[in-house]
Amino acid sequence: MFRNILIPTDGSPLATLAVDAGIAFAKEIGAKITVFTVIEPFHLVSIDAEQLAKTREQYEALSDVHAAEILSATRAKAETAGVPCRTDQTRTHDIYRAIIGKAEEIGADLIVMSSHGRGGFGALVIGSVAAKVLTHSTIPVLVYRQK
Repeated sequence: MFRNILIPTDGSPLATLAVDAGIAFAKEIGAKITVFTVIEPFHLVSIDAEQLAKTREQYEALSDVHAAEILSATRAKAETAGVPCRTDQTRTHDIYRAIIGKAEEIGADLIVMSSHGRGGFGALVIGSVAAKVLTHSTIPVLVYRQK
């Protein structure tokens, strides 16, 4: 049923658990995976343009390195498990839209992702990428949530 799975991750411990579960699931059903990370663009208000430019360059360099580390570690896990794996990343503020867009672009038939399970006021104020993906995706979404 599922042959092409998108696994978005931010590299957090919970997202890593979801990645591991997604790899294990893909292995069990003989699917291929694409692991995808979204880097949020730099945003800071400063009156010193030189400070802002230097800080932006540092942020972008560090976030690119972090994303590469996440994707490399995940690719290694998938290879060890014998699961075909591609990786990709993008930079945008619209994380949930990027996830859905990537799933559509690659023809994914399932999205496997984590959720912190925030409820009440926390979910209202912070929002949930997983909830937004669930709400707006026409592709099935498997949400990994730890109690």
